[in-house]
Amino acid sequence: MDKKKSITGIALTVALGGLLMGFDASVISGVIKFIEAEFELTKIELGWAVSSLTLTATLAMMVSGPLSDRYGRRTMLRIAAVLYAISAIFSALAPNFIALVIARMVGGLGVGASLILAPMYIAEISPAKIRGRMVSFNQLNIVIGISLAFFTNYLILVFGQSGAPWAKALGLDIYNWRWMLGLETLPAVIYFTGLFFVPRSPRWLLMKGNTEDAISIMRKYNDPQQVEADIQAIELSIKSEEKKEKVRFGDLFKPALTLVLTIGIVIAILQQITGINSVFFYAPMIFEQSGIGTDASFVQAILVGITNLVFTILAIAFIDRFGRKPLLIYGVTGIAICMFLLAYGFNSATYKLTEENMTGISADIDKDQLSSMINVNYDSDVEFKQAIKESLGTVKAAEYESELIKAGINMNPTLILFGILGFVASFAISLGPVMWVLFSELFPNRVRGLAISFVGLINSAVSFLVQLVFPWELDNLGNATTFLIYGLFAVAGLAFIVKMIPETKNKTLEQLEKELIKN
Repeated sequence: MDKKKSITGIALTVALGGLLMGFDASVISGVIKFIEAEFELTKIELGWAVSSLTLTATLAMMVSGPLSDRYGRRTMLRIAAVLYAISAIFSALAPNFIALVIARMVGGLGVGASLILAPMYIAEISPAKIRGRMVSFNQLNIVIGISLAFFTNYLILVFGQSGAPWAKALGLDIYNWRWMLGLETLPAVIYFTGLFFVPRSPRWLLMKGNTEDAISIMRKYNDPQQVEADIQAIELSIKSEEKKEKVRFGDLFKPALTLVLTIGIVIAILQQITGINSVFFYAPMIFEQSGIGTDASFVQAILVGITNLVFTILAIAFIDRFGRKPLLIYGVTGIAICMFLLAYGFNSATYKLTEENMTGISADIDKDQLSSMINVNYDSDVEFKQAIKESLGTVKAAEYESELIKAGINMNPTLILFGILGFVASFAISLGPVMWVLFSELFPNRVRGLAISFVGLINSAVSFLVQLVFPWELDNLGNATTFLIYGLFAVAGLAFIVKMIPETKNKTLEQLEKELIKN
């Protein structure tokens, strides 16, 4: 087999970890509507069901690197695959909220490990001339996994409502959310099996002194004349790292690093504080707030995944052509505009239940309980949803809120769809990929690993908080105010980017260190 095809096959197999990560993170978007009613969750508990995965993923990101140095990249990726499968099975079988959160947190360990180790392994086994393309498979698979989660959620919902005997036999109608979560078991098993057909990392073998096996593996995927040079370079790098003085955490806060560390922290916060994971993890909920109903909201969530995929590919194509700063400026400008558009759309909405628009609602809803709401005008979603709770009670309100919003709302849902897709496109071509590129370029070599870990930890912490409080924000602040806040953060971030972010395109790491690090 052609060496290039062989290494591509290995990279694609290992990059399935990225697909599982994207799937595991986004599949919860289709689940929240059902578990909120079934487990009678508060909005903060609902946020915990979503954000708990990010919490343990952050922990796994911190420890998976050292563990992989000890036990091997391939071994730790297999453990991640097992964690994905365990999480999927126990999430699907969860008898209560606590069990579901614990199962999701187990999956988070797999997410954090694969996020760090899959690209690390691919980079270590790929020849230099195709390394960038091979590593990009992982990021691409993350985006594909997000899209796949939206798509399979929709299919399970449709099949569950189809009335088909096979769908009823599988319980797709009664246990729809459990199937959404449990479906991940299949790709997890495939991933675990596939990892038995990939070799160990040559760099890890050399770290462990196993030069013979490392050379044997490298000869399968590299030109013979290049292998010896690569082996010498790796061994020299390993010895150099062993001799290096250990970098202390306090070194990050030395005056010379103030500028680059400030840029890193601000971009890490900005990437999450503008609400991207609110959209990825709560997409159907957001679309339901525009009154289109549950089925249509799942369809539109698929469009979110497709948009993210297309514009991520464009970002990969454009980042070296147009530069990092222009992509950030145009992308964050788009984010601000789209968030203000969403705030305007939801702020313009009015809500009114009438005898006429109540004729099509579910027979399970006691219309007499809603009599006090008939022909009453509500100018905000917060007032309308509060009235529903007072009329039906918290549990019934959670179950039928979407249906009643669809019946009573007066707004332009196309405006909301346009705003969300525009936001995702703007993010995917800017803050999504550009942040990690900047992190790899801004920090000097001596502290790069520690600095990226530090700003990555901040990024994950903000992501956790955004996911946790989003349902509470919608319930207490309303859609318009929530998206307005995201838009204002984007404007502040845009001002920072224009004034403070340097262009790093076509500059060596040594040039950037000379320009940005003040001695």
